[in-house]
Amino acid sequence: MAIKPPRDPQDVGYTWPTVLAVAVHLLVVLFSLVSLPSSTAEPDSSSIVQATFVSTETFTDQAQQTTDQQAALNSSTDPDEAEPAPEPDTSEQEALQQQADEAAAREEAQARAEEQARELQEARAQAEAEAQRREEEAQRLAEQQEVEAQAREQAQREAEAEAQRQREAEAEAQRQREAEAEAQRQREAEAEAQRQREAEAEAQRQREAEAEAQRQREAEAEAQRQREAEAEAQRQREAEAEAQRQREAEAEAQRQREAEAEAQRQREAEAEAQRQREAEAEAQRQREAEAAMQRQLEGEAQAAANAQQAQQAANGFINIVRRAVEQAWLIPAGASDAMSATIQVRLGPSGEVLLTTIASSSGDSAFDRSAMQAVEHAAPFSELRDLPAEQQRNLRQFNLRFTPGDVR
Repeated sequence: MAIKPPRDPQDVGYTWPTVLAVAVHLLVVLFSLVSLPSSTAEPDSSSIVQATFVSTETFTDQAQQTTDQQAALNSSTDPDEAEPAPEPDTSEQEALQQQADEAAAREEAQARAEEQARELQEARAQAEAEAQRREEEAQRLAEQQEVEAQAREQAQREAEAEAQRQREAEAEAQRQREAEAEAQRQREAEAEAQRQREAEAEAQRQREAEAEAQRQREAEAEAQRQREAEAEAQRQREAEAEAQRQREAEAEAQRQREAEAEAQRQREAEAEAQRQREAEAEAQRQREAEAAMQRQLEGEAQAAANAQQAQQAANGFINIVRRAVEQAWLIPAGASDAMSATIQVRLGPSGEVLLTTIASSSGDSAFDRSAMQAVEHAAPFSELRDLPAEQQRNLRQFNLRFTPGDVR
């Protein structure tokens, strides 16, 4: 649909000026044609005939013909026989002159009328051409405006569609990043649980191995005691046999050897007592060594359990700090996943932040400042007070590494 351009107040057009000009020229031509004949006297019949003849020629031609006729008459007459030329009639000459003047005036008026009519026709043609050009220009301008309006509307619709696609793509990317972050947290939790299960299994295997070693040591000690008892019984049997042989061999000299035999029995008894005391002392030393080893193993197991518990508590505290800082971190808009910064954090006894420094810069001051502000906004970390004193001292200073790819 063509849009009609607004009319310029200064554009009055050429229609009425053209009509007025044509009317003025027509009035001038009519006035000339009507007024010129009325200004001359009515000629006689002979003048009318001559005027009709002269009207086909100009005044200059008539004068030239008169001169030529006069020259011919003069040349054809003998100079001796020539008669004086008759004097022309003055009234006839005046009539001819007047007719020639009227004819020239009419021709001039006719030429002016034709020139004015031609000028009027040219002005009308120019006015019509200008009007046609203005109408075509207005039509072209309206069509161009309509095309531009349609192009702007199409561009606006395409821009809105592109913006909608970009928003949907950004929302989808955000959902993917959140899903990846959740999957990463789940994998880390599963890995931590797996490490805890493996540590517990390893501790259980160590306890079972220690219990087995303890049983083996007890069995060996019992076997040693049995061997020593059997050896003692064997020695006693041998002593008794030896005494029996001596009693049988020395039956007759019993009285003489009683003193010696008594002394011998006393020495053997003392020796046996000495051996028993030595055996008991050895057994006591073994029992004490085993008890010391048992206490050492129990102490090592307890230390390992305490160390594992301390490591778990430290890891739990660090995870709490990391999650709190991730939630408080506002990543700058121009940050890329390849950027990374390490912030050193120093805490007070109650978990408040005493100092944050840049241990490793990312090269972007805005990125580093956002990381430090995230730590300050996430503080205080009151969970530090729930840990043992030794672990609190160890966790008062630590480093946090900030990477946009780990959070998005």
